[in-house]
Amino acid sequence: MQGSGGQAPPGTFEAELTDALVGIQRLIRRRLRGGLAGPRLRGAEVELLRLVESRPGIGVSEAAKELHLASNSVSTLVNQLVRDAYLIRETDPADRRAARLRLTGAAKKRLADWHRRRADLVGRQLSRLDEADRDALHAALPALRRLAGRLREDIEEPEDIEEPVSAPAGATAAPEAPWTEDTPS
Repeated sequence: MQGSGGQAPPGTFEAELTDALVGIQRLIRRRLRGGLAGPRLRGAEVELLRLVESRPGIGVSEAAKELHLASNSVSTLVNQLVRDAYLIRETDPADRRAARLRLTGAAKKRLADWHRRRADLVGRQLSRLDEADRDALHAALPALRRLAGRLREDIEEPEDIEEPVSAPAGATAAPEAPWTEDTPS
């Protein structure tokens, strides 16, 4: 059920699910902010680091496509992360004009610490739920993954997406995702 403008009206299943997921992610981010070493990273920087973590050696153009960002925006992010010693940019041996991206030891350590702290935090809270709630959340995982896949497909089919609000000139757009803003910063 959708209200005017394509948004789910408050109190609908769609709105409640979205509010719950966004609220959980926001709380996780806030709880993890304290105790992290180093400067905060912006959402797009985190997204790029996580992508390189999952696909070492990815090229800048491929990363831009995967993150749904302009190539020049990703190049700017790469330059910042190389300067901050979180990314290594290597020349692609097959195409000397292209670059391949790899994480530095500092980035690997920071992401590993964030993953561990996130798992510990969520694990502690899950253990406080009763077995029926834990079972229900576990059973919902496949459906949530399918929902995420459908949302990803919609991003790749622009005719199904509302026009985004333009960012101010010079701003780097961060893709909307649960780990954006400053997750493992």
